[in-house]
Amino acid sequence: MNKIQQLKAYLTESDVDAAFVTNPDNVFYASGFKSDPHERLLGVMVFKDAEPFLICPQMEIPDAKSAGWNGDIVGHVDTEDAMQVLHRTAAERNGNVRRIAIEKSHMTVDRFEALNRLFGNPEFVGLDEKINAMRVIKDEAELQILREAAELADYAIEIGAKTLREGITEIEVMTEIELALKKRGVTHMSFDTTVLSGPKAASPHGKTGDRKIQKGDLVLFDLGVVHKGYCSDITRTLAFGEPNEEQKAVYDIVLRAELAAVNAVKPGITAAELDQASRQVIEDAGYGEYFTHRLGHGLGISVHEFPSLHGSNQMALEAGMVFTIEPGVYVPGKVGVRIEDDVAVTENGVEVLTKFPKELQIISN
Repeated sequence: MNKIQQLKAYLTESDVDAAFVTNPDNVFYASGFKSDPHERLLGVMVFKDAEPFLICPQMEIPDAKSAGWNGDIVGHVDTEDAMQVLHRTAAERNGNVRRIAIEKSHMTVDRFEALNRLFGNPEFVGLDEKINAMRVIKDEAELQILREAAELADYAIEIGAKTLREGITEIEVMTEIELALKKRGVTHMSFDTTVLSGPKAASPHGKTGDRKIQKGDLVLFDLGVVHKGYCSDITRTLAFGEPNEEQKAVYDIVLRAELAAVNAVKPGITAAELDQASRQVIEDAGYGEYFTHRLGHGLGISVHEFPSLHGSNQMALEAGMVFTIEPGVYVPGKVGVRIEDDVAVTENGVEVLTKFPKELQIISN
């Protein structure tokens, strides 16, 4: 059953007349068409009892067709009211849309008000939970793309390690990584590539800058690529020159915490239990206060997607889920270490998609 058929089945089961999908990632999931519409209207409208259509800027219709969408495509130009075009097209298919499913986490207020006005005060229901439930389980084709995306992330860390030398700046290292990836056909990163050195590595969301890398630094790389519409996300922390005793100790703690979580992955374990398996290692080592974020997040079309792996999430893992495991310890001004892998839940346990070595790599260029 393809994605549109799954949505139609949901509409029938829920007695909802239509679903309007507007999040670009979910539009891609449903249609195969990847686009950043900026302020323009992009969406897929699926009906319980009629054929679906994709609405997009007129200039993008050829791209939507070449992406593989075989249904109707309705274009709009900048001089038109796109929401009126949407309503007119929907009314031609089903003149009595009384219940509409929308992504409440994405729908803007002005578009919601337009839908309400144009469709005559229909009842709105949330679509987010259904799409999350669909997207959270990856099929084999998706898993293969994610494996390829992870392989490119591994390659990026390899390039970063080779680029390290005394006096090179974080931005220069980042540039070398992204240049090498572009030569491999990567057009987009999952997010801004992060290279943090020395005390800057102790900032979980630090920004790559012009700091020069020095002997004795730990260098944290956090990056990912977009490959065939799917994301990877890896973190490795490397030593440039011989690390000191505290750096070695913290690295060992984070590595053990990461492996504890990876080794615990299997169907049935909860996200909270997985978070605790990792967090307990860090707490027992006396660094609990320095692990300041969740264990990880879902991964797929979006680099951060459902579910969130934290200590309050009692959701049980299922085969086909893909997410990150990324514990870290951040002692401000002193030392920062994070190790992150992309993993898939299998019927019997876990498949680790990212393969770059996790034992402490000491770079002596």
